[in-house]
Amino acid sequence: MPIDHPSFGTLDDDRVIIFDTTLRDGEQSPGFSMNLHEKLRMAEALTELGVDVMEAGFPIASQGDFEAVRAIAETIHGPVICGLARTGREDIARCAEAIRPAERKRIHTFVSTSPLHMKYKLRMEPEAVLEMSTKAVEFARGFTDDVEWSAEDGSRTEEDFLCRCVEAAIKAGATTINIPDTVGYALPEDLARIFIMLRERVPGADRVIFSTHNHNDLGLAVANTLAAIRAGVRQVECTINGIGERAGNASLEEAVMAIRTRHDAIPMKTGSTRRTSCAPASCWPPSPVSTCSPTRRSSAATPSRTRAASTRTAF
Repeated sequence: MPIDHPSFGTLDDDRVIIFDTTLRDGEQSPGFSMNLHEKLRMAEALTELGVDVMEAGFPIASQGDFEAVRAIAETIHGPVICGLARTGREDIARCAEAIRPAERKRIHTFVSTSPLHMKYKLRMEPEAVLEMSTKAVEFARGFTDDVEWSAEDGSRTEEDFLCRCVEAAIKAGATTINIPDTVGYALPEDLARIFIMLRERVPGADRVIFSTHNHNDLGLAVANTLAAIRAGVRQVECTINGIGERAGNASLEEAVMAIRTRHDAIPMKTGSTRRTSCAPASCWPPSPVSTCSPTRRSSAATPSRTRAASTRTAF
């Protein structure tokens, strides 16, 4: 059944949305923090590549991150520009202000839902987490029709509670539901089971895009991503060269080329096949004098970075 999405209109059943988080989760990889100029150059390269959604940063993290997201929203045309926010109203309002100039914009809000995270990270009871999550989505919808909700540590969340959270997020107005394998724990069959279960059990599941976000701690990020697609997911979250927190994320180029090459097994299509000769990260770090050079700029010549270390987050 085709999905009617505020940013993409009627989405074909075989269309996979490419959500790139190189500028947010990817930047948390050691040695890959970017300044404003570097973020803008990477954003331009990702636009040329043809990504559908670009997660430009975490605006509440620091003034530098806010300014980078705002600059990308002002100058980049084509992809949906997304900002990350926790469930607090201040987080969401700051994110909304950063992405406000974008032609198409998304607020991505997240909350921990696994027993371990709720007990030791949030120190909150499940009912309080459910209420906080609902209010966050409702508040975000006041700024944009395109709202993504993520269940941090979703792959280790109890199924009944995950269903309740997803149902509440959909009722509150979320248009994309993301279930991350935050700690890189899941196997491909785990991801397939979770998404099939949610699509079968949650009322309104047929009206939203389900998304997968996989970490590579066990070397399974791309395999998990492909398993999720085969289980009905229509958005994949990934980064250039798989960079990201700890062992990294699913590699954008590997996921896209797996879909393109093995169309017999995964009969889907993406819009991210415009550029294949030089991946944007192959000329890391970006330099104003070279568009594709393997030479690494010395740390002494690198301007200050945009991310505050105290607000690093991965899900």
